[in-house]
Amino acid sequence: MSNHAPNEARVIPLRHRTAPPRTDGASRAPQQPAQAPRTPAPREPLWRDLVGDALRRERLAQERTLKDVAEAARISMPYLSEVERGRKEASSEVLAAAAQALGLGLADLLSLAQDELVRHARIRTGRGRTSPTAQYDGLCLAA
Repeated sequence: MSNHAPNEARVIPLRHRTAPPRTDGASRAPQQPAQAPRTPAPREPLWRDLVGDALRRERLAQERTLKDVAEAARISMPYLSEVERGRKEASSEVLAAAAQALGLGLADLLSLAQDELVRHARIRTGRGRTSPTAQYDGLCLAA
C-alpha cells in the first residue's frame, strides 16, 4: 500500500543521491549500506503487441501459414509478420482484412486482444499494485 496522497505526484529519482565531494580535506561520515534496488514494475503492454499476439495465436490455432493468411488478406507477408510481432501499428483496414482472412470479425480480434489486456491487468494487481481500471472488464476505444 502506498503512503502518498492519491492526487499527488511522486518523483522517482533516476540516480541515487550521493553526497558531493568535500573540499576541506575532512573525511566523510561512514555511508549507510545501500538499499537493495527495487524491481521495476512490469511493463504495460502495447496495443500493437496484444493485437499481434492475438493474430498469431489464432493463425497458429488454425494451423495456417503466414503466407496463406497474408495472401487471403491481400497483405504482404513481411508486413503481416511485423504486425504479428508488434513491430508495426496496423491500420483498422489491415486488421480487419487479417481478421477476416482468419474467419474473424474485427470485433472478435479486438475482443481477443482485450482479453489479453485484462489478463495483464490482473497479473499487475496480483503483485500488490492497484490499477484504477483493473475492476473493469470492458473495452473502450476512442479516436
